[in-house]
Amino acid sequence: MKVIRSSAELEQRLGQFLRELRLLKNLDQITLAKNCGVSLNALKHLEAGRGARVSSLIKVLRGLDRADWLESLAPVVSISPMQMLKRGRRERKRARRRIRASV
Repeated sequence: MKVIRSSAELEQRLGQFLRELRLLKNLDQITLAKNCGVSLNALKHLEAGRGARVSSLIKVLRGLDRADWLESLAPVVSISPMQMLKRGRRERKRARRRIRASV
């Protein structure tokens, strides 16, 4: 699998996903743009990977019933990585103390 590195490549890939999803739903660009409340040019720019406003992207994702994609961009974090690191250190120290006490 190819690693995507540049912003332009990411925009292109996102545009491909949007286009493929639109086609899977048998929608043409005009219909989707009207249903989403975005201009046809905004939709064309998104699909071409030439950028558009974030609000346009959100509207299109909602129109395609894929607003859940936005949730995956910022998942809810139940514990921070720093807390995990600190917890791991405490557990290791506790384990060492138990070993020393039994010897």
